[in-house]
Amino acid sequence: MKRAVVLLSGGMDSAVTLAMAQAEGFECHALSVNYGQRHESELQAAKRVCTMLGAAQHKEVPVDLRSFGGSALTADIAVPESASSGIPITYVPARNTIMLSVALSWAEVLGAEAVFCGVNAVDYSGYPDCRPEYIRAFEVMANLATQAAIEGRRLQIRTPIIAMTKADIVREGIRLGVDFAQTVSCYQADADGRACGRCDACRLRAEGFRAAGVPDNTRYLAR
Repeated sequence: MKRAVVLLSGGMDSAVTLAMAQAEGFECHALSVNYGQRHESELQAAKRVCTMLGAAQHKEVPVDLRSFGGSALTADIAVPESASSGIPITYVPARNTIMLSVALSWAEVLGAEAVFCGVNAVDYSGYPDCRPEYIRAFEVMANLATQAAIEGRRLQIRTPIIAMTKADIVREGIRLGVDFAQTVSCYQADADGRACGRCDACRLRAEGFRAAGVPDNTRYLAR
């Protein structure tokens, strides 16, 4: 069976990405990165998603980005609860480059032919490392930098939801049997994974369910 490493945050986008990779017939090895994010309950969600969807295995790798800070997700900076222009303070410097690099390492060890990543360039927060041109550039680098590629085993960086709206993602997840109640998207979810309902991630998620015409079973904090 063909193998893939799937970056799995525990949020709705990565859960649907895992389901889509499995639907393509990949043996999926899920990878979560504990980078010091304030919403650590998403890592528990990642474990639930792996159990729900039946990943071949799940690894959680620590990378301490909190020691650098520079983001509302890795430093004591308030998570914004209203829309802002430009790249928001929830952007974590070089996060996707670091995560993809870790995934690339594991993929080469496994002999995987693809790394799946749930980045989205439509209904997202404006992060520069979610753009298609970035993903294309990383794939070029990956196939210059690995023994596997030099020996003819090229790797693909797959981003199946990159051009989908949040509503499209919700519909695809429902079709593939994803229970979104098991996922955590909120930037400031509590220890039990309950969402604030106010941050950018919560607003985008809620709008996706509304636009898809699907009941939102997200667990919210009492307000």
